[in-house]
Amino acid sequence: MRGIVTIDGPSASGKSSVAKKVAEALGVPYLSSGLLYRAAAYLARRVGVDPGDEPGILALLETYRVRLLPEVQGNRVVAEKASTLEDLTPYLHTPEVDRVVSQVARHPGVRAWVNERLREVPPPFVAEGRDMGTAVFPQALHKFYLTATPEVRARRRTLERPQDYQEVLKELIRRDELDRAQSAPAPEAIVIDTSGMTLEEVVARVLSHIQD
Repeated sequence: MRGIVTIDGPSASGKSSVAKKVAEALGVPYLSSGLLYRAAAYLARRVGVDPGDEPGILALLETYRVRLLPEVQGNRVVAEKASTLEDLTPYLHTPEVDRVVSQVARHPGVRAWVNERLREVPPPFVAEGRDMGTAVFPQALHKFYLTATPEVRARRRTLERPQDYQEVLKELIRRDELDRAQSAPAPEAIVIDTSGMTLEEVVARVLSHIQD
């Protein structure tokens, strides 16, 4: 596989897990755009920059020189400041980051910054996010959009993190509304409802379309 595969969808739809497995089967890296948005949100919280302050966030990203490393064992996000390299990855999947990442991701300047970081990676690869097949890699050979009901996605999220189901469901619905503008599937994307499917079944479905 020499080109680009995009896998988009709302939060907790299985994008990351499917992208990892598909990339592994194809023998190519996968790119998690969400980790870059989460890194921006995490740094803003840590330093005390308001999530609504776009210039402040962009200055922060420039100061810390945030980069995505698509390594074989998984994506990592690192920040470099004053010749000191810090791995941010362990701090990016928390309820605190969940609550502000959509607000940070709505800034056009932040989105442009994320897209630049992703486009620095030479293909082939599998890219997952919310607008990979529309805004970032419209030239992708294969485009997929994963979806599932909010209830199913909330149950999946509670298996990953020790949070109350109703709280997670409410937060997912709120994020769906915030992300709606950037979450529409590409017109040519293959839409897969994963609500009643196992991870292995979704991966097999994606691979069957790529290998046809």
